[in-house]
Amino acid sequence: MKCPFCGDDNDRVIDTRPSEGGEAVRRRRECLNCGRRFTTYERLETLPIMVRKRDGSVQPFDRQKILAGILKACEKRPVSLEDMEKLVNDIEQDLYGKLEREVDSTYIGEKVIMALEKLDEVAYVRFASVYRQFKDINQFMRELKNILDKQEK
Repeated sequence: MKCPFCGDDNDRVIDTRPSEGGEAVRRRRECLNCGRRFTTYERLETLPIMVRKRDGSVQPFDRQKILAGILKACEKRPVSLEDMEKLVNDIEQDLYGKLEREVDSTYIGEKVIMALEKLDEVAYVRFASVYRQFKDINQFMRELKNILDKQEK
């Protein structure tokens, strides 16, 4: 493994432990050249899932895109990075658990929205406003009313 600091590929593993609920292995490494430490993760290599976008194009699934959207929605909110990572991991596990190797982006988007609604209402509304492409304030207000109605029940 190349050191991210000096580029040398001579290192030793200091610690190994399961991560992400056993879905990955976390290794703490020390570069034998510069002495700095860094962390690597190993994951099982699987067949790629393809995502069918709204415009009909197909792209490989990219968990970083989901995480980036969630990070944006949760910006300045009391949601930990660990909770966001767990959300992405749960969605990714769900996708790999399906028998289909091609899924609609709307399926993924709805999974994110449902999870964010439970995690943080403000992040949920932020994500929903972009994902559902609210055209005006009335759509925004209807979504807020739905949240308030659910709270009253």
